[in-house]
Amino acid sequence: MTQWLLGRLQELSSEPLQPHFALQGATNWLRALAILTDNETNISSQIQELYANTQRRVNCRSLDTLAFENIHFAFQNIASLNALNNDVEFKHDICNSAIICWHDSIVFSAKAMILSFYEDEATNLHDDLTLLSKTWQDVIIDNKLIIFPFSLSVPTLVKKEAEALIKNYRGSNSYALDYPVKNEKMALGGVYSYLNGTLGYELWKKEASIKETDDFKSLGVDNFRTNKAKQYRDSILSKSCVNFLVQAERFRGKSNYRDSLFLSYGENNSELLDLFITDLLSVSKVFLKCAVSYCSRRVESGTWDSFLSDIEENTCLTEEIKTIEPY
Repeated sequence: MTQWLLGRLQELSSEPLQPHFALQGATNWLRALAILTDNETNISSQIQELYANTQRRVNCRSLDTLAFENIHFAFQNIASLNALNNDVEFKHDICNSAIICWHDSIVFSAKAMILSFYEDEATNLHDDLTLLSKTWQDVIIDNKLIIFPFSLSVPTLVKKEAEALIKNYRGSNSYALDYPVKNEKMALGGVYSYLNGTLGYELWKKEASIKETDDFKSLGVDNFRTNKAKQYRDSILSKSCVNFLVQAERFRGKSNYRDSLFLSYGENNSELLDLFITDLLSVSKVFLKCAVSYCSRRVESGTWDSFLSDIEENTCLTEEIKTIEPY
């Protein structure tokens, strides 16, 4: 079948466009995450153990209120995902919208956790997702407040150090996202592969931005081969990171840019997308469950029950209230 639009787009690209691989990378990463988080009994135990010693903070009404608000925003997006999953037969029609709902549910859940971490004010909560991701690293990852695989991170973009860490994660696991993910071992290889791919993407972006700075231009070079250029570059790269929020933002781009075309154009992948939308929903629910389990232990005693009662009485959403009940 002739694909006229794909041919036109190929004219603008210096590299071959490969729709199959764009779709494959998106669906396989979510499949890997879903496999690693699909045992509710195991996930419940992990979350309860992780937050067992969480201490309730001294009452901070404003931060509590913002945490409740962000949990509700995440709840809304999961309700949308649930409707897209259950009420729409042909998933090609809603694939882009589902990715956006997934991403937003992740971001709002993360914001709620960050708001719940601070004792009296949250000065580092940003709408800028790059800054938010760094705060997530400093507050949640460094304090070990999220379960695997959401805890996977690379705390530096300095290439040698970052690649050594990913090699250590991988061990002897050589699986990537080139083939359908069937089991836990393949899923582990898949999440390591996506982490590595995101590292490469973020490193490429950061190095390009460094070259545009006045300080770099003052060195009188156009690459990083000299020691001074390397030192300047690495001083910036060492302050950047790759974590689940960074990966989620990269993934969100699939609904905005050229990859979105490949989710709804050409080959009919209805069966694959049915599973993909289901995986988006299940993974976002587990991530939100982490958030509510942590936040409920940090906000003022008794207020989480008040929050649940209020949502149950006043919500116009069809999503079950148990979605925001903590473990």
